Amino acid sequence: MSPRRPIVLFDLFGVIARHQRPGSMDEMAALSGAPADAFAAAYWACRPPYDAGRWTAPQYWTAVLRRLSLTAGPHTIEELRLTDIDSWSRVDDRMVAYVQSLRDVAEVALLSNIPADHADAFLSAQPWLRHLDHVAFSGRIHAVKPDLAAFRHCIVAMRAAPADFLFVDDRDENVRAAQAAGMDGHVFTRLDELAAVLDTWLPVR
Repeated sequence: MSPRRPIVLFDLFGVIARHQRPGSMDEMAALSGAPADAFAAAYWACRPPYDAGRWTAPQYWTAVLRRLSLTAGPHTIEELRLTDIDSWSRVDDRMVAYVQSLRDVAEVALLSNIPADHADAFLSAQPWLRHLDHVAFSGRIHAVKPDLAAFRHCIVAMRAAPADFLFVDDRDENVRAAQAAGMDGHVFTRLDELAAVLDTWLPVR
């Protein structure tokens, strides 16, 4: 039996990057002219096809506004788009450093649910991502976690076996899906706990 090829596959938001900036949903609601609660419901209800790359940003925002019985011109839609991108732009610098350090002992990859235009902005702002062994964004691969197709994409793209992967995500349903695809999985809560898991999981050098 050949030795396991260690690949640590990370989620982005809630692990390496922060969740959405507090207050940004209210800001976008104000731009749209909708009440905050109704706006948030429409924002999330319309998100899956945008995350999966089936809708462009203008199509997504038009659908959100239509759900709210509102319309807006191109300028407002672009304001909403840019505010949305900015709201997801923060990273945890300690996690970024840790992820980069792992490349000395394993291959490191990323699998994130993120629209294609958000992915472009994130790559521009965080060039270290380009040095990972593989980066898979849902808006580009047209598969959204916890769909097994998202995990299979990484397996095929990296020419690896499912058992080579440890998938790290802050959402239990995504970790369960990775395990169903044959990967090991860890539900992320904090860095020190993850480091302890990896100390055990990584092969002895």
